[in-house]
Amino acid sequence: MSQEIKGLKPALLWNFFYDLTRIPRPSGKEGKIIDYVKNFGEKRGLETVVDEVGNIIIKKAATPGMENRKVTVLQGHLDMVPQKNSEKQHDFENDPIETFIDDQWVRARDTTLGADNGIGVAAALAVLDSEDLVHGPVEALFTVDEETGMTGAFGLKKGLLDGDIMLNTDSEDEGELYVGCAGGMDANITFSFTRAEVPANSLAFEIGVSGLKGGHSGLDIALGRGNANKLLFRFLKYAARELDAELAGIDGGSLRNAIPREAHAIVIIPSGKEKQLESAIKEYEKIYRHELSAVEPDLILKLKKTDPPSGLIDRETMNRLINGVLACPNGVIRMSNSMPGLVETSTNLARVISGQGKIELQCLMRSSVDSSKDELAGIMESVFTLAGATIDFDGAYPGWKPDMNSEILNVMKKVYKALYGKIPDVKAIHAGLECGLIGGVYPELDMISFGPTIRNPHSPDEKVHIESVLKFWNFLVETLKNIPVK
Repeated sequence: MSQEIKGLKPALLWNFFYDLTRIPRPSGKEGKIIDYVKNFGEKRGLETVVDEVGNIIIKKAATPGMENRKVTVLQGHLDMVPQKNSEKQHDFENDPIETFIDDQWVRARDTTLGADNGIGVAAALAVLDSEDLVHGPVEALFTVDEETGMTGAFGLKKGLLDGDIMLNTDSEDEGELYVGCAGGMDANITFSFTRAEVPANSLAFEIGVSGLKGGHSGLDIALGRGNANKLLFRFLKYAARELDAELAGIDGGSLRNAIPREAHAIVIIPSGKEKQLESAIKEYEKIYRHELSAVEPDLILKLKKTDPPSGLIDRETMNRLINGVLACPNGVIRMSNSMPGLVETSTNLARVISGQGKIELQCLMRSSVDSSKDELAGIMESVFTLAGATIDFDGAYPGWKPDMNSEILNVMKKVYKALYGKIPDVKAIHAGLECGLIGGVYPELDMISFGPTIRNPHSPDEKVHIESVLKFWNFLVETLKNIPVK
């Protein structure tokens, strides 16, 4: 059924997006898509460069009569977030994405779709491929590894681009123009532990939180969705205190930039307390479902008997870990005073996993105010220092400060009104668009971010609205016709 999307309009864009769904491209594993885009440019005789980190720059000359227009950079990222439902058998490094049309949306079967940022990449390829569009000089910048660390944007060097204007295609609400974004920073926390013996006359169980919606840890953080790590550790606190439970292992969340949908722990309890555990599981599931009824109707807290583990996390470390996770800031920290409805600062407890002698946690902190991001880092450091863990920060990237006097902003507002009869909303976004990093290397760029309507990115519920893709494409085409002269 995947091929049915090739019948959608605009056909050229959807055909390229279909190609992208057939090419595995999880973050950090973009070799196949890099080869595809490189070959695309070279076969069409376009100037094509692959830089040292894997970014691709393809340049196309202006159509006749448009040579005096400013150079426009079309920018998007090649990678996609690899997320699937637990029962789905899918290898993101080798298997194509199975797409289907669901009423007015295109979706994937139990995996992420890759519309983030595949639709934007497909649009840029369509512009480069088209022989009848009207445009000035165009450059396409395809970056790598945006989703896990913005490696491509971090590695971009001066001298590769000639652009005056940059149109970033990585936003997810048609009819909105984005002129600013949040900066971010990763917090990496480590607890060291000694291996303890499993007591005699004990029973082992797997406790799991599942059925949550998850989603993008920036765009969806204000929706109040459940965090599987937080919910699981809330129960573990009770189990350790009331049932004398001990922890053998933990695996919660999957990606630094996704709200965790699932989390699992292996615990042991003294023989004879299994009925109490079963009763507590049912009671906490009822509590969680009541608290999150409006946003997490499919939440499950499950219990399954399992084989005894080979060893345990020592009790002292377990208690410090539980207290640290429960005290860890999570979700919206502050809303913006200057832009109503915009999250200013947030953090997401994305990952908790145990291994050989250590438990590692990862949080992604975001803020459009650098000082607030630094304050949040200080709070995180205080929490986990008190909990006896080590913490370090890396992957910091800057935000993108809005310029309400932007020339391309004014042009695009007029173009959109001429097309659709209204002025588009102008916003900032609580996500880490690459504009901040790219603007640091090319400060002369006049930048806007826009795109089609995408819902539930970074989760298997990801979908893109079909009509919005056509509107996005027509808006892009008309904007290219109206790029200002140099």
